[in-house]
Amino acid sequence: MFNQSKKGESKGLMPTSNINLIGSGTSIHGDIECEGDIRIDGRVNGIVSTKAKIVVGPEGEITGDMVCQSADILGKVTGIIKVEDLLFLKGNAIIKGDIYTAHFEMEPTVKFNGRCYMDPAEAPAPSHTSSENHSDSKYGRPVLEEEAV
Repeated sequence: MFNQSKKGESKGLMPTSNINLIGSGTSIHGDIECEGDIRIDGRVNGIVSTKAKIVVGPEGEITGDMVCQSADILGKVTGIIKVEDLLFLKGNAIIKGDIYTAHFEMEPTVKFNGRCYMDPAEAPAPSHTSSENHSDSKYGRPVLEEEAV
C-alpha cells in the first residue's frame, strides 16, 4: 500500500536546494565553499564562498572574505564582500571592509566602515591574508607621489 510507486514518480519530489547552517556556538577556522545557500549564526574565520545566497544572522560573524550571488547581513563581517547581485545590510550589522556589488541596500542602523564599488566585476580575488603590507599604498589604493617643483 505505502511502498507502491507509480510510473514516472521518482525521488525528485524532494527539494533540490542545499541549505547549509553554521549554528550559534559553532566556530570554524578555515574556508567554506558550497553550491547552495548558507546561513551563519556562529563564527567563521576564513573565506566563505557560494554560488547562491549567504545570510549572516544577528549573532553571526565572519572574519575573512565573502563571495556569493546575494547576501543578507545582520551580524558582523570583517573583510572584502563580493556580491554579484543584491547585498542587503540589515539591523545592527557591522561591516569593516570593502564591498563590491551590483545592487546595495542598507538600513540606517547599520555600521559600515569601508568603500563600496558598484561594479563587482572589478573586485579582487579573495585572499587568504586579511592584512597585506604595502609600503606604496594607503587604504588599499596606490599613493601618488607629488613631484617637487
